[in-house]
Amino acid sequence: MTDTTRKATRPAPPAAPAGPERAPAPRTARTRRRLTPWLFLIAPLALLLTFTYAPIANMVAYSFTDWDGVSPELNYTGTGNYTELLTRSELFEVFFVSGYYLVASVVQIVLALYFATVLSFNVRFRNFFKGVLFFPYLINGVAIGFVFLYFFQDGGTLDSVLRLFGAETDHAWLGTPFSANTSLAGVSVWRYLGLNFVLFLGAIQSVPGELYEAAEIDGASRWQQFRHIIAPGIRPVLGLSVILSVSGSLSVFEIPYIMTGGATGTETFVIQTVKLAFQFNKTGLASAAAVVLLLIVLAVTWVQRRIVPDEKVDLV
Repeated sequence: MTDTTRKATRPAPPAAPAGPERAPAPRTARTRRRLTPWLFLIAPLALLLTFTYAPIANMVAYSFTDWDGVSPELNYTGTGNYTELLTRSELFEVFFVSGYYLVASVVQIVLALYFATVLSFNVRFRNFFKGVLFFPYLINGVAIGFVFLYFFQDGGTLDSVLRLFGAETDHAWLGTPFSANTSLAGVSVWRYLGLNFVLFLGAIQSVPGELYEAAEIDGASRWQQFRHIIAPGIRPVLGLSVILSVSGSLSVFEIPYIMTGGATGTETFVIQTVKLAFQFNKTGLASAAAVVLLLIVLAVTWVQRRIVPDEKVDLV
């Protein structure tokens, strides 16, 4: 047998694998990968439990007692605090004050949506106007309360401005329930307009620019662009703004507490709750009122989500 024949009859070596096979990761490595995200979540979860859920649990527990906020003894009263809340009509009459802020929130959303739509297009000095609209939201609420307290006082800034235009008035802007609540609601609109404006502006700018270009080529007007492009694109953010506005209207505290202290028919549910806890030493009843307010806000949010579900809109 020749060398050539011997080479031809020799069996061919086995073919090499097509690619390198990954060895299975050790069990310790897989466990480490599973635990790593939870290690990063330990700190925020601990803060959330300590400063949010633990106080809520304590508040619910206190709502079933007659605790005065000072005594170390807690006497269980069952649902007595909730029964008192539901049977004393004057404790729920303060919710009528929230109606002023609900109307103001509608005005606030409409104005924020208008300014966000206008400033999303090429307008001169639009960055300046963005800063002007958002700046009030950055100011401390206590400072805003004191500023507008002088603004609405007799002979104050508002009366001086009206005299410049020939309007003489001796009206006490914070002297009657209607004018006082209207004035306070107007201050709330001025302060929180910037937050809704920024939310709407970000949502509008997240809409693909090709849609605006195609609409302009087709001859669509600004109103048609708003109706068919902007409005559907910002629906989730609009739903979020409605929830924030409703919950904020039900839990107004800062501005009326600083400016009037709840006098002249401007007392809100939160101001009443604070007075029950710290002025009348009825912490158990105040805790029950806070639980009721929390349930009302959650119920309003659930109803709003059921009526206007948060659906993803595909504009492209």
